[in-house]
Amino acid sequence: MLMLLNMSSLLKAANENNFAIPAFNTPTQMILRGAIEAAEETGTPVIIEVHPDELEFARSSFITMLVEEARKSTVPVCIHMDHGSTLSQIMTAIQCGYTSVMIDASSKPFDENVAICREVVRLAHMVNVSVEGELGTIGTTSVSQDVTSTTEIHYTEPEEAAEFVERTGVDTLAVAIGTCHGLYPKGMTPTLQLDRLRAIKKRLPIPLVLHGGSANKDEEIAEASRCGINKINISSDIKDPFYQKCREVLQDPYIREPGEIYPPCIEVMKDVMRHKFDLLGCTGKADLYDYSILRPM
Repeated sequence: MLMLLNMSSLLKAANENNFAIPAFNTPTQMILRGAIEAAEETGTPVIIEVHPDELEFARSSFITMLVEEARKSTVPVCIHMDHGSTLSQIMTAIQCGYTSVMIDASSKPFDENVAICREVVRLAHMVNVSVEGELGTIGTTSVSQDVTSTTEIHYTEPEEAAEFVERTGVDTLAVAIGTCHGLYPKGMTPTLQLDRLRAIKKRLPIPLVLHGGSANKDEEIAEASRCGINKINISSDIKDPFYQKCREVLQDPYIREPGEIYPPCIEVMKDVMRHKFDLLGCTGKADLYDYSILRPM
């Protein structure tokens, strides 16, 4: 049974049953192991996403390993390119084995964003790869990754979102409702515009995506997953506990074997992942998938 799916197949159950699936940014084998283990132990579908900057560091052979791990997983898995910004990056992703890609042209004028996304959809759909677009811009709290975001959020308008999806044919749409990429600095409290989200969802049948899913209020994230968001990107919230634990473990100057260093780091990260599964309502939801009709990659 093949568990590697594209995003359309993976998010169908989430869209129909009002829950969200986390997309964990995964640039290393250790984070991958934690994500797959946490998903399998809880019977939960999961999205493994790798940003172009992360891919450049990990190299394309890392995606080969992701594909292998996803294929033998006991739960549904999608491998997604996060924030692809050029056609070259998208084509590299497809060639490497990603089953879903994001083309982020959200900083472009509306018609240019439409044209770019429509072309990516045309190419990706030929090989059963799903496409995520973005309308509006997500804020940022850091400059750690080259994402098309600024300190200013340009909110997604419901009417424009409906036109955008109709003209592009994207499978999922990332919307701007008040989040930022990265961990929020002290004194900065984000507030999600959930009424805006509900208005967008009324006009769109496709799954919606929330970027900047780390460090937001649990109750707001949970509510967003019940009223239209089906995929939530999470990076800082899992990397921070992992590397904080690494720093703690490495206080012992005699520890140097990976098998000694990384297992406790993976476990603290898995605690966060399991919390996210519960928060988004997807724990145990692998049972919802009818594997006889899914389109494996």
